[in-house]
Amino acid sequence: MTPPTDPADPADPADTTDPAVPVRRVGTRALLVELPDLATAMSWHAALTDAPLPGQTEVGAAARTVLVRFRSASATTAARPVLAGFTPDATTASDPREVTVDVVYDGADLDDLAAHLGMSRDGLIGWHTGTTWSAAFGGFAPGFTYCVPQDPAHALDVPRHASPRTAVPTGAVALAGDFSAVYPRTSPGGWQLLGTTARPFWDAAAESPALLSPGDVVRYRAVTESIGITAGSGVPTATGPRRPVLRVDDPGLQILVEDAGRPGFGDLGVTTSGAADRGSAQAANEALGNDRDAAVLENIGGLTLTALCETVVVVTGAVAAVRVDGRERDRGVPLLLRAGAQLTVGAATCGLRSYVGVRGGVVTGSVLGSRSTDLLSGLGPAPLAAGEVVHAGPAAGSVRPVEAPVRTDGVLRVVPGPRDDWFTGGADALTGASWTVSGTSNRVGLRLTGEVPVAREHAGEIASEGMVAGSVQVPPDGQPVVFLRDHAVTGGYPVIATVIPEDLDAAAQLPPGTTVTFVEATEEFP
Repeated sequence: MTPPTDPADPADPADTTDPAVPVRRVGTRALLVELPDLATAMSWHAALTDAPLPGQTEVGAAARTVLVRFRSASATTAARPVLAGFTPDATTASDPREVTVDVVYDGADLDDLAAHLGMSRDGLIGWHTGTTWSAAFGGFAPGFTYCVPQDPAHALDVPRHASPRTAVPTGAVALAGDFSAVYPRTSPGGWQLLGTTARPFWDAAAESPALLSPGDVVRYRAVTESIGITAGSGVPTATGPRRPVLRVDDPGLQILVEDAGRPGFGDLGVTTSGAADRGSAQAANEALGNDRDAAVLENIGGLTLTALCETVVVVTGAVAAVRVDGRERDRGVPLLLRAGAQLTVGAATCGLRSYVGVRGGVVTGSVLGSRSTDLLSGLGPAPLAAGEVVHAGPAAGSVRPVEAPVRTDGVLRVVPGPRDDWFTGGADALTGASWTVSGTSNRVGLRLTGEVPVAREHAGEIASEGMVAGSVQVPPDGQPVVFLRDHAVTGGYPVIATVIPEDLDAAAQLPPGTTVTFVEATEEFP
């Protein structure tokens, strides 16, 4: 699947939600609160951050909404009437941090955008540098922070490109809607490019990896040459005891290191990520006596590994042939590998992703407390290549066989909304049809195709709002996309329904060509 092209913030059409109950379900473990403007969203964000509701795990602000996540469905249900009647207490604002960004105004869109706005080139630069900006919220990518003018009277309405660029360079300073932002890394994007800055906006190795935090004051300064500070490599060196245990001989289509992910950093534009099929990863660790959230190897297409010392491994996830030195072995059963032994996992015959757990857990450098590779943001270790060595930590706990089922029936349970009223027929347009998994799907999401696209009731797009794993976005072509573990924190396409967390592992195991049907969830989940 092609990653999201860029953050989208066009105006929301008239909303029909009862203003007395501006709270929408987002699956079974999150709520979306609709608010009149960004300032109100930020006040809610501050209040719920300072005094979380029972069971609340995270809160994130966006243009005109707040997304509140909870530990359980019961906590979500209990919080809905509380949020419907919630009024944030007045907060004492702390002294904001001021950040100056030196910009070389050499952007590809500078002249055309100035003409579109009826301004001169120097006039547009003067407006951008003369405006005092406030960092509002993170999204789209780690370090990408939406900034708005402190004085709303200074805001402009800047159109996005109808056809986004496939690659916007790192450090591009850009405008869209009434927002200004800097692209922290090369990525697709459709914002208008004013110039470039050499100042790094994201350094995963730093104590505070994002340059900007909500509430910071930002000032852009025009320079003729920008000398920046080089950011770290992004993946800190692993520390603590570890030993080389496996060599990658053949990575198949892909080998990634994944653990339970990095929750709680949505304000920095960082999604949770982690193992696509979390249950299979946890089963591998349970079989080896590891912490259940230790890092494992996630593979597509089969692999071949050679043991560098005596170690114990296990294979879970997709149904695939498992062999040690050519001898067939069972999935879910801990396997003792002598030094020089070769482990081969074949391509999946049922499912898509296999998991190889190593006793002691896979050890690499961590980013924000996790060793997971996030393919959308580029956080974490790079995919493993032939010749690379896998390290493990100290062994602990006893080994035992585990059940290793994999579900690939293609039936995904959903909760309608939060934006099902944007579509003709509501969520029935999704649940009443069959869909096919496209070959362009990946860890960001399942891209689906169907004979009859989902039709819109509303034109345009929503203002950016928070997304969760399981969000079923519908872009203008009407072909749904189910967000998986590496989804963007915010998005600008309406979400017709949300896959329940209990079915995300199954979604991650659906190979291209699988028929997918959605059914409305009717059970209560803990």
